[in-house]
Amino acid sequence: MCGIVGYVGRSEAAPILLDGLRRLEYRGYDSAGVAIIAGDQLETRKCAGRIADLGKLIGKDTPVGTYGISHTRWATHGKATDQNAHPHFDASGKLALVHNGVIENYQALKDDMLREGNHVFVSETDTEVLAHLIGKIYDSSGANGSTPPQNSKSRLVAAVRAALQQVIGTYGIALVHRDIPDFLVGARRGSPLVLGVGKDENFLASDVSAIVAYTRDAVYLNDFDVVAVERDKFEISSVAGEGGKYEVSKVEFTDEDIKKGDYPHYMLKEIYEQPGSVRDAMRGRLSHEECTAKLGGLEMTAAELRDVRRIVLTGCGTALHAARIGEYIIEQLAGVPTEVEFASEFRHRNTPMTRDTLVFAISQSGETADTLGALRESRRKGYRALGICNNVASTIARESDGGVYMHAGPEIGVAATKSFTSQVTIMALIGLLLGRMRHLSTSEGSAIIDALEALPAQIEETLKLTDQVRAIAKKYASVNGMLFFGRQFNYPIALEAALKLKEITYLFAEGHPSAELKHGIIALVRPDLPSVFIAPDDAVFSKNMNNIEQVKARKGPVIAITSGACGERLANIADDIITIPSAPEFVTPVLSVIPLQLLAYHLAVELGRDVDKPRNLAKSVTVE
Repeated sequence: MCGIVGYVGRSEAAPILLDGLRRLEYRGYDSAGVAIIAGDQLETRKCAGRIADLGKLIGKDTPVGTYGISHTRWATHGKATDQNAHPHFDASGKLALVHNGVIENYQALKDDMLREGNHVFVSETDTEVLAHLIGKIYDSSGANGSTPPQNSKSRLVAAVRAALQQVIGTYGIALVHRDIPDFLVGARRGSPLVLGVGKDENFLASDVSAIVAYTRDAVYLNDFDVVAVERDKFEISSVAGEGGKYEVSKVEFTDEDIKKGDYPHYMLKEIYEQPGSVRDAMRGRLSHEECTAKLGGLEMTAAELRDVRRIVLTGCGTALHAARIGEYIIEQLAGVPTEVEFASEFRHRNTPMTRDTLVFAISQSGETADTLGALRESRRKGYRALGICNNVASTIARESDGGVYMHAGPEIGVAATKSFTSQVTIMALIGLLLGRMRHLSTSEGSAIIDALEALPAQIEETLKLTDQVRAIAKKYASVNGMLFFGRQFNYPIALEAALKLKEITYLFAEGHPSAELKHGIIALVRPDLPSVFIAPDDAVFSKNMNNIEQVKARKGPVIAITSGACGERLANIADDIITIPSAPEFVTPVLSVIPLQLLAYHLAVELGRDVDKPRNLAKSVTVE
């Protein structure tokens, strides 16, 4: 959510900042801007709209300078306008600031400065208030034209610390000052910020993908870190002024990994990467000898795992749907009572918990604000809280008591695809591990491992359905929405399929348990509203058949996702049938979701939507 790129070095800043912003487009935004120090001038270009619009603006009159900051904004306070776009400035106009997050007490701070009489605010944003506050503290500390540059640097860092101590809320910030050459300041609390370490150049970014083309050495800042950045050095301290601890990490992926290659969209590329991402989620984690899973990252002994009597899975959006499948998997394979909580609800309500409860926080980015809040609340109350995420250096990964790394590789498309199937795969590994510690026999464990190891090849087989799915998408391109139904393990797939359709086509979509059809939803059935049933060859197929009959009796079109010989039984009922490979119930969701991902994708393409950058959405949601 929002994007920050900062640069200080010996190269021209404008092309580097603009390139970094382009690499962050997937995060979601509605305006963009840069601020570059050119000699004794603070040059700014910003506008509402796409980065391409900003590029045109910069191309007309390119700022010349070797350090600066840039930003893509996802509106929280104020509409998407040129004035509300970042960077924002202090009262002197010398300090420029970009900011991700929300300053919750901005209005009180703003009112105090307005009463002082020398502050004029030109935007509706909370960010401008923070810029004014830092600038006010810096100016009042005695900085002037005769102040030695090194002293000005320390004064600016001190002003940032003092201002942030007055702030309530979340922030990832980067700022420059016109009178302080070759110097950036960054800070974070609740919104990610990474320092990229180069040779005679350094970077700041909200996501390492923005700078991986320039350096693969990175320092992932912690909450309350403040970093002072120059060409050839940096210094990390805390908001309180204490020395900061840090580690320079090597970024695991390369610039090539985050390119689209021959695919028209990142989303399609990532759908087709799922055989590999599912395989990588299992790599080295299955033991044929012991017929179980090996998850050393949980940091729990066998005795501690056996003592778990209750599991809580929490997440948001697609991660929540993976958790819902995990609930079915863990209860079936391990017999451990499991429940799923919206992270946003779990963190704010008084949920009765027992000492033997284990909490899993699930997040692709590892930075989701509500999920991070749920993790922290769990740990605050003394429960063991583990993370499942795709970013080993993320806040959730660092603050959890242990966890499982997804190994899905970079996911750029806003609509999550491969991260979802990796999360479901990890749920199966957890179920297998806990089950073998309880009641599963060696033969049952071996059968589960065989089913898991067969998945990558079955996914490849399922991806061959893309032409059939594209034809179905063309057939239904004029509809105003769709209903999705599933039972048991595939009920969450109905939710996920509806979410995918909403995210990238903007069509009405709802997901429900199939049996809920007759409890109200059937009132929506009509000839121009297709119903998609996930009805594989499983224990509840006949129940799904009954629900399909009810829709057809009311002239509702039906698209069926099925497996095995069930397609023959559906031939005279469903309007369109998509047959996936047969698999045990606990892995079928990984296969059944793929044609539904493709359906949403091809419908979006038919409708001319911006698939990778859907309106109003952000990839990493770091605000509440």
